[in-house]
Amino acid sequence: GLNPRTRAGVAHVVPDVVTFWDGPLDALRQLCLRSQIAAGHRVTVYSFEPLAALPDGVVNADAGTILGRAFAERLRPSGPNGEWRGWTPLQFSDFFRMRLMAERKGLWLDADVLLLKSVAFDSAHPFFAWEKPRQLGNSALYLPPDSPIVAAFSRLIAQDDLTPDWLALRHRLTFWLNKARGKSDRASDVRVAIFGPASLTALARRAGQLPYALPKKTFYAVHAQPKLFFEPSGFSALIADPEIAGFHVSPKGRGNDRAIPGSMHAWATERFGGR
Repeated sequence: GLNPRTRAGVAHVVPDVVTFWDGPLDALRQLCLRSQIAAGHRVTVYSFEPLAALPDGVVNADAGTILGRAFAERLRPSGPNGEWRGWTPLQFSDFFRMRLMAERKGLWLDADVLLLKSVAFDSAHPFFAWEKPRQLGNSALYLPPDSPIVAAFSRLIAQDDLTPDWLALRHRLTFWLNKARGKSDRASDVRVAIFGPASLTALARRAGQLPYALPKKTFYAVHAQPKLFFEPSGFSALIADPEIAGFHVSPKGRGNDRAIPGSMHAWATERFGGR
């Protein structure tokens, strides 16, 4: 559901929030999902197996209705003898969020995005933000279903070898060297995030959509700096900044840590519930 909200003559929508998760949810992700509910969004977490311990109000849906496990198997990294070493949920989720966009399911938020307020936007245009100086993030992402970025991923999913035509020069070289040395002939083996932010950025550039990108601080003010969230700090300016919609926390193994008094983690736990 996309609920219209008009601003300055433009119809904005408060979208449903959608994401994918595999395995048990840690305390930090549960906290972030509660924040998304508290911000007024309907939240659905897709998974292949039923998820336990979902916060009240969060819907669990079957990921296979969007993109099947058989596709996930195609992404499993191959070892030196060609054996599979376990498929990577990270790469699968990069394709899954694009399928959600094609199906008009709403705004993708990673399960570790802590929302401070409701997110609304013009659904005719992309919604994303810079994560690094020259790279978009894809942990907060909306694309119209007719987006050329969505179309490019749809064409890629239909391929047998899953080799993007938008790879950066350095990634094309790595791919070529891997093949020449007999190491791997799979683009998915170039690097784990090959279909993620780098692909989104390359395709947005190709489609002329980089001007839609929001400032980095919109979602990534604490990204790659988990100390700002998990350890005591002066965070009042961050949570008061009207341009910050939320935080991609990226817990890096700290998802079940207890909140330390004086930290943003403790503030969020008190505000949204948890331990």
